[in-house]
Amino acid sequence: MQNITKRFGGVTALSDVNLEAYSGEVLAIVGDNGAGKSTLIKILTGVYQPTSGEIFLGGNPVQFSSHAEATAHGIDAVYQTLALADHLDPAANMFLGNELTHKVAGMTLLDNKRMRTETERVLMERLGVRLKSLDAPTVSLSGGQRQAVAIARAVYHDDLRVLVMDEPTAALGPQETARTLKLIETVKAQGIAVILISHSLDDVLQVSDRIHVQRRGRRVGVVNTADTTIQEVLGLIVGAAEEAA
Repeated sequence: MQNITKRFGGVTALSDVNLEAYSGEVLAIVGDNGAGKSTLIKILTGVYQPTSGEIFLGGNPVQFSSHAEATAHGIDAVYQTLALADHLDPAANMFLGNELTHKVAGMTLLDNKRMRTETERVLMERLGVRLKSLDAPTVSLSGGQRQAVAIARAVYHDDLRVLVMDEPTAALGPQETARTLKLIETVKAQGIAVILISHSLDDVLQVSDRIHVQRRGRRVGVVNTADTTIQEVLGLIVGAAEEAA
């Protein structure tokens, strides 16, 4: 993303922001509320269109007028809400809106058996997760298991190139957080660029390769995770160097 600017009327939410994400890495985006993190990601995923600036994918310029167009180009997102239907089982959630069907006596029916088999396969092969039961409603799953179902829905398509994860560990306990971070590492290992938005700097330092810091609608720094500290990242978030100057 190059020189991305986004205005809502007289309010400038983003100003000349650059972002680079690479295959097989986790890029964390951090910043206070109002720093422009969500707006930037919504532009990347086609929810918003930039006022100015360009997006390149594999070196080629792309434009998205909808989230569906971004998904067709291999960019998808798992938001904090997960967008799961609690009353449906994991397989129904995985194929929600894209149900598999088959013909029986000239009638088109849901292919529940195949959806169940595919869900089990993707969870195991792509994420290393095996659920005790695929019959239980999704609401009965743990937070980490729900994350796995939402991620499986995104990685089901082999052409996924960029996965955005918005606050994936919010409201999770320590064990479920550890499982979710493991899922992120598993996705990264498959050569997918993972963009992680998180307020938890502990999680960010544990799982990311680079950290992109937003402040007041601008990118104020990008640091290699292995070479930085929480104090340095916090300094960029609050503008310590800027205030000192």
